[in-house]
Order: sequence, then C-alpha cells, then structure tokens
Amino acid sequence: MEFDAVLLPGRRARLREAGHWRDLTINDALDACVRLAPDKTALTAVTAADGREQRYTYRELARQADRIAIGLYRLGVRRNDVVACQLPNVWQFTLTYLACARIGAVMNPLMHIFRERELRFMLSHAQAKVAIVPAVFRGFDHAAMLQALQPELPALEQVVVVGARQGEGAAANSFEALLSEPAWEDDPQAERILREFRPGPDDVTQLIYTSGTTGEPKGVMHSSNTLFANIMPYAERLRLGSDDVILMASPMAHQTGFMYGLMMPVILGASAVLQDTWEPSLAVSLIRRHGVTFTMASTPFLTDLTRAVEQGGTPVPTLRTFLCAGAPIPGPLVEQARKVLGSKIISAWGMTENGAVTLIDPDDDDVRAFTTDGKPLPGVELRIVDGEGREQPVGENGRLLVRGCSNFGGYLKRAHLNGTDADDWFDTGDLARRDEAGYIRISGRSKDVIIRGGENIPVFEVETLLYRHPAIAQVAVVAYPDARLGERACAVVVTKPGASLSFEEMAAFLKEQKVALQYVPEKLLVLDSLPATPSGKIQKFRLREMLEQAAAGSRAA
Repeated sequence: MEFDAVLLPGRRARLREAGHWRDLTINDALDACVRLAPDKTALTAVTAADGREQRYTYRELARQADRIAIGLYRLGVRRNDVVACQLPNVWQFTLTYLACARIGAVMNPLMHIFRERELRFMLSHAQAKVAIVPAVFRGFDHAAMLQALQPELPALEQVVVVGARQGEGAAANSFEALLSEPAWEDDPQAERILREFRPGPDDVTQLIYTSGTTGEPKGVMHSSNTLFANIMPYAERLRLGSDDVILMASPMAHQTGFMYGLMMPVILGASAVLQDTWEPSLAVSLIRRHGVTFTMASTPFLTDLTRAVEQGGTPVPTLRTFLCAGAPIPGPLVEQARKVLGSKIISAWGMTENGAVTLIDPDDDDVRAFTTDGKPLPGVELRIVDGEGREQPVGENGRLLVRGCSNFGGYLKRAHLNGTDADDWFDTGDLARRDEAGYIRISGRSKDVIIRGGENIPVFEVETLLYRHPAIAQVAVVAYPDARLGERACAVVVTKPGASLSFEEMAAFLKEQKVALQYVPEKLLVLDSLPATPSGKIQKFRLREMLEQAAAGSRAA
C-alpha cells in the first residue's frame, strides 16, 4: 500500500526542533518497559460475559507481540500492509497492534458495530491484506460476515477469527492457530524479520476511519510522531505516570480507546485494564479490584458509573480522574459525580485527526468542566475565525482552526479533503468561542448552523438551556426544511426515565428563560435515543435526514 500522508514531511524539521516530535515508536516504549519493569502487570483483559481475565506482564507482552508478528509475516503481511482489526477490547487487539509495529504493518481499527456496507467500503479503500474479527460478539456472527465479503475484496487474503469454534472447520482460521499459539518466534528468520522491518517514527502506523458526524468516513493516517506528540503532553497535563492503572471500556477501535487505553499505558509503563462490554457494575468491581486511577469515556459512561456507585454503595477511592469527552457534560452530573465518585471530572475536546486537543487542568475549578472544553495542550495553537477568515474576538463564535503537533498525516487517497492550508491550519469543522483565559467552548458543527428566514439560530445556546429542563436527558437542535423560511428548528430530545415533555412545556420553559421567540424551536421530537458515534458525539446529520424524510412524506401525502 502507498500512503499519501502529504501533511507529514513539511512539518518534520519544525516540530523536531521544537521538541514535539521525539522520534519514538511503540516499539521503543515496549522495549523500555521490558528493560525497566519486565515482571510488572502490563495488561489485564476482562471478558464481561464470564468474568475471565487474561493477564500479561511486560515481558510476556513483548514475547507474544514478537510471536504474533512472525505469524502475520508468515501470512504474507509486509511493511506498509494493512491489517484490519474489528475486535472489542480484548487482549488480541492490543497484541495485534504491537505485532504490526514489530514488522512495519499498519493497523486499521474497525468498530465492532460496522456491518457489510461500512466494511465493504473501508476494507476495499484500505486494501486490507488481513482482517481479524471475533467469531461472534453480542450475538452477531462477524466471521460469517467477513467470509461472505471476502470474495468482493481482492486484496483481502486472510480472515483471522478470534474465538473460532473447534470442530466446525473454523479452527484453521483461528487467531490461536495462525498467530498466538505456535512458537513462531523460534523461526530461524525471526530475529532478522523483527529487526529489519521495524517502522520509523514518520511511517504511517495507524489508519482509522472517521466515525462520521457529517456522514462520509475518511481514512485518517497517523504516524508514531503524531500519536506520541499528543499522548505524552496529554499524560503530563493529567499527571499520569508509571504508577497509574488505566481502565478502558471505550472501544479501542475508536481513537479514545486506541490512544489512551492501548498506547498510553505502554508509553508510560503503566498498567491497563480492558473491559470488552460496558457494564457499570463490572466497571466498579474492576476499579476496586485493580486499583484503577484513571479512565476516559463519554458522558453516558460517567452517568452510568456514578449511578452504579451510588446505588451499590461501593466507593471507588482509587479513581482519581475521569476524563469525559465526546459531548457536553451537564453541570449537575459533574457535581453528582464529584460527590459520589470522589474523582476529578475533566472535560476535553478532540478529533480522530488530532487526538485530544484541549482539556482542563486537574487544578481547575469544577465549573470549567461543564462550562468549557479546556485549553490547548502544549504544541497546539487555535484560531477562531469568521467566514472570511478574520480572527474573532474573545466570546464570539467562529470556525475553529487547529495547528498542532498531533495533526494527522492526511486522508488516505483523498488529499483534496485534508482541510489543511499552507500554514498547517486544519479546519476542524467545529464552531467554538474562547474566553479570556484561553479556554474554549465547542458550540456546534459548522454545518449545524440553522438560518431561519435570514436569522442565525444560536443552536448551542438553545441546547444548553434545554439541558436545564428537569425532564430532558439529551437534546439536539437541528434544522428541517421550510418552503417559506428555508429552515426551521426542531428540538430532538431523550427524556429522563419516567419523565415526559410536550411541545408546549418546552416552549414555555424557553420563554421563561427569556429566549427570543424566533429562537424557540418550532417542533419537538421525542426519541428513545439519539444516533451517536462510538465516542458519544450526536450524529445530527442522521436527525436532519429523519426530519427531511418526514417532510418529504408529508408533502407526498
């Protein structure tokens, strides 16, 4: 595979000189862990269905990574070949990435929720040579799906199955038989292979598809330098180190889990605990049993964990920090979580293309967690501009541009969509405002703007007010088409358990808040849940599609 990571070369000299690119790879980090703490527990992977735990020390982790790397090599995987991995948070996921890094292969994490439509495009676009999938996960037969797709994917030479059932012809394709059980590291050529094909810090090491709040997935290319340039200052801001135990229940096929649940523990020489399926009561048990000090997840995870601790009466005193990103954190939740968990709640904002870009400081007042999305990490610059590219003053909304050391290498085969100018400013597609202290608040997507009869509706402000309504758990304000005004606003909400909400009650509440009448949404839609990406970002484009289809149906009738 040829990777057109055109955004990397021009930044190298400047970012190396500034100390942001340290020319390290995950191989360097793993080798250091083996040298300094070989018998320390590196990884504990927990299967929620039966509570089984698989543990690895750093010595065992490195040995198994070498073994699987040679196994992949024997399957024909070479430098720059893509290995797709559609696994939940299991030990095979972590080991597959470490093995890919040993021989210069590129890991392509795929969310377990993807089905034929998404996989057909992504595996073809990435020209994946090997795909690793679970036999069955959450009742769905992934192995059968991939094997049915394989004839349509000429580049896909091998499907490897985790948990393949013996006696049904599947064992020959199992992860165990092909990769993890034979002592491939004893191959006479193993030492040479493991030495000669290691990637450099500017080689593409990860290809990950955007989860899509605007609809079109794009293959984001990252190098070790771009990933390390984010993970290291992130850990420093949060004061994380080798003594920490990191729980990751967010999918490692998403950037949150991959960077901070898979890579960060190895970079820090810390310990990771993986949870394959989110169950709040199990998370409480794992935190208590393993002394977890840090986790990162979206707002619903924080809500669930807080409720589980409160209802179960089982405190989690070791959990020092819960970093929450992907959606705004309601103020009452921060207050409740602080009281119940005793943890510092950190708000943050980031993208697949950059990793975490902004986050609050652990010493900040709690109010910043629900009124801001943090301040930039070292090596990151921000600009907030109007439609003409002019800098916006403090407090004014505008398009958010980022110039950062962790900015991606570009979109695979779609360089025309890279959204990065000659001065390395990347257009995030988000709207934001900045306060006098340099903290930002994301106020929506640039495509979320609603223009009603020439009047811009302040979507974020209306949503913030609606979050204060006692009946509302989640809300998204989106546009729907109108023949006279062009667009009108609809509030799409999920109510709290046992609560109800009428349009009249919503409108009266907003009027009590002294909202201009033209800003009050003209329609209310109550749903059981809102469509969201794996990180918790609401997919407003799906809501718009729903409303557009409903409007078209009404016109047809």
